[in-house]
Amino acid sequence: MPNLYGNIRLLGGSAHMQLAEGIAARLGIKLEPMKVGKFANHETSVEIGKSVRGDDVYIVGAGTGDVNDNLMEVMILINACKHASASRITAILPSYPYARQDKKDKSRAPITAKLVANMLTVAGANHIITMDLHASQIQGFFDLPVDNLYAEPAFAQYIERSIPDYKSAVIVSPDAGGAKRVTSLADRLNVDFALIHKERKKANEVASMVLVGSVDGRVAILVDDMADTCGTLCMAADKCIEAGASAVYGFITHAVLSGPAIDRLNASKMTALVVTNSCPHEEKKKLTDKLRTLDISPTLAEAVRRTHNGESISYLFNNVPM
Repeated sequence: MPNLYGNIRLLGGSAHMQLAEGIAARLGIKLEPMKVGKFANHETSVEIGKSVRGDDVYIVGAGTGDVNDNLMEVMILINACKHASASRITAILPSYPYARQDKKDKSRAPITAKLVANMLTVAGANHIITMDLHASQIQGFFDLPVDNLYAEPAFAQYIERSIPDYKSAVIVSPDAGGAKRVTSLADRLNVDFALIHKERKKANEVASMVLVGSVDGRVAILVDDMADTCGTLCMAADKCIEAGASAVYGFITHAVLSGPAIDRLNASKMTALVVTNSCPHEEKKKLTDKLRTLDISPTLAEAVRRTHNGESISYLFNNVPM
């Protein structure tokens, strides 16, 4: 297959090869050959099969699964391309690693998202493409361009096409921190919104929830950026049903789905959980019939194409590529 974009090179990290292949197929190019392995002491080893000298290189990684190994692999690939004289190196990290550690919220706590930004920069990255950052100010942790894309256009399209009577639905945030996210989607769809105030006893454990707004007799659409153990999401779904919602759908950008997530999802009162493929979850999808996947490779591929050609990507903030 000929490379339609001249000196563009796409490398797929082992963390999410399926997404990398989707981006390559959309662009009409092949992934560059490379070998990723480990030495006997578990150090990561990479070998790029072709020259990238003077090329525009894009490296696809993931911030979930074995997060530390996957992040280290991306940084080693970046550094390998830097020392191989690539003209520009872009790291595509749809799910930014350590994004939830974005502030010093208690004494002696690290700001790990900033540390990751420093590490990617020192490794040699010139540009970052990500999606639905947990906190948009993470972009400011970098001294290089960061394009934060949004799953909202894809969510809105799915809701309009697949949820009956969506015009009378209510968009609900599972926590107060996501209020801006749900109001944006509610405005786009011209529907009402509500939010749930939650109190945590500790990380990944919610003590209580209070629904602010009405969902009585209406479809509730829960929207959040990440689902890890699904505790908050499933409790929020139950809260909406208790408040009289006729059905509950979840929309999540980053489906981490760790620990008891699948069991909780199967036991929950949600009709379906719609997620993007920013995180690999094909094996977990076999364990439940509630997961629906939206493919974001067309959006990422279009971001690559526009970046390579020096075009604006703001179109992608409000539209799904055809």
